[in-house]
Amino acid sequence: MARSKKSKATLDEISIRGLGVIESAAISFSPGFTAITGETGAGKTMVLTALGLITGAKADADFVRTNSERSTVSAQFTIPDGFTEKVLDAGGEVDGDVLTIARSVSAEGKSRITLGGALSTASKVHELSQELIEIHAQSSSLRLSKAGVQRDLLDSFSDSHELLSKYSADFEKYGELQQRISKLKKESASSEKEIALLKAFVSDFSALMPRVGEPEEIDNEINRLGSVEEIHTQLTQALNVLENDENGTLNNLKLAKKSLDQLLQKDSALDPHIEKFGELMYTVEDIASELVSYLARLEADPSRFDYLQQRKQGINALVKKYGVGSDRQIAYQEMLNSFEEAEERMADLSGGSERMEQLESELSQCFKVMKKSALALHENRAKQAKILGAAITSELAALSMPNAEVSIDVAQQDPDDVKSYSTSGIDDVLFLFAPHTGSKLMSLSKIASGGEMSRLMLAIEVVIASQSPVGTYVFDEVDAGVGGKAAVEVGRRLAALSKNSQVIVVTHLPQVAVWADNHLVVRKDQSGSITESSVIALSSEERLREIARMLSGQEESQTAQKHAEELLLLVKNA
Repeated sequence: MARSKKSKATLDEISIRGLGVIESAAISFSPGFTAITGETGAGKTMVLTALGLITGAKADADFVRTNSERSTVSAQFTIPDGFTEKVLDAGGEVDGDVLTIARSVSAEGKSRITLGGALSTASKVHELSQELIEIHAQSSSLRLSKAGVQRDLLDSFSDSHELLSKYSADFEKYGELQQRISKLKKESASSEKEIALLKAFVSDFSALMPRVGEPEEIDNEINRLGSVEEIHTQLTQALNVLENDENGTLNNLKLAKKSLDQLLQKDSALDPHIEKFGELMYTVEDIASELVSYLARLEADPSRFDYLQQRKQGINALVKKYGVGSDRQIAYQEMLNSFEEAEERMADLSGGSERMEQLESELSQCFKVMKKSALALHENRAKQAKILGAAITSELAALSMPNAEVSIDVAQQDPDDVKSYSTSGIDDVLFLFAPHTGSKLMSLSKIASGGEMSRLMLAIEVVIASQSPVGTYVFDEVDAGVGGKAAVEVGRRLAALSKNSQVIVVTHLPQVAVWADNHLVVRKDQSGSITESSVIALSSEERLREIARMLSGQEESQTAQKHAEELLLLVKNA
């Protein structure tokens, strides 16, 4: 049965060998919300380490399990149609709709990464994997305090792709013209010498005006004209064989066809062969006719031959004088390109103050266009910032932070000052946060605690998930610093996020784990190792016991199991 097409990628499986406490493990994942639990030190974080390696994180020899030669990790993703082309462009391979990324790290710290079986680089895989999977740990949540990340989050929510593309193109055009003017000013002192060289080049080139592909055309015609006599002799002999009235091949073929035609419809198995023979005979007749026409047009042309020889010498001399590099074909093409640019360059250099004024005028017009694009981008950001801030605030209320507030400030720099412009526009985007009623809105880095930052990051992910291309979110310590009702609400919002994307959470809180659609537990064996049998997908009864263990540390406790039942019932009725 064919798999249905998905709009986002999903992580299907990871395989781990020789990584930290994990000797060997294969973990399968399902869509929706998956919780990974286990006792402290059981190796849950090694799963995140493995995913980090898969997504291009820095490799370290310390990851390799003691007495192992290397660590190897691999992951299989089911990807949507549109992502296949990106993988192929990156030099990778895709098997149907399945992409496999594998990474190995030797005990000496040497790393190797493959993309669908094709050798790749960590940086290339990291760039590609940003649409596949996003990993959040306590430390990675701190990225949210960076201004660039905040601006990107706002643009992602605002769906500003077209506005950003328009502005980027205008910004690039302005920069190129600005560099051209700057270069012209710097080179004004040596302009006379360059003008003289350009004029000589244009004069020599214009005397010949070589065309694209002309050297190959000349070589072909010289070969033909230099072989007229041989071509005439051999063609005449071939045509005599074909068209001789008595023993010519065509005459014999016609006689054969006449005999074969008598057999048509005598045997259905024979008819196709007779028809093919007829087609072959007509093809030979056509070729013979074309060869006769060619021979009739063939004639020696000494003056044309001499002209082509002289033109070839002239072009070769031009390439030798003005071409760059040892590859004649490339040097010829670059010489043609240089001629196209030469007149504009001469105009720049010889125009003097008038040319400079003209370029300055063009720059002024470019600035106006760029300014208009920047202001349109700012207007959209400012409008969407209010919507995003309100949406995040609402999510925080659902995460047991009812009095918290998020406001997004989009500070516009002076649009008339060219120094205000950067590749991202003229805006400084700043996320402001107030955890309690009456507290002052301040930047995240100054006021948000670790637990608050984790919930804030979760709230943002829930809000922007519908527009984000990311297929899988992985959270570690997203529940740090929370408990009780707040923990229940964190689980509820993770479940909400899983409606748009696959969610995998490493957690120690039962209030979070009960919301999962799928529950995996990681256990050590008696030797302290994690093996193939150590990562278990829990049944309903096993899950109840695991939740009870997380609640009280005693999975056999009747009181804990009753509490676990209450939590699971809470989710079921939510």
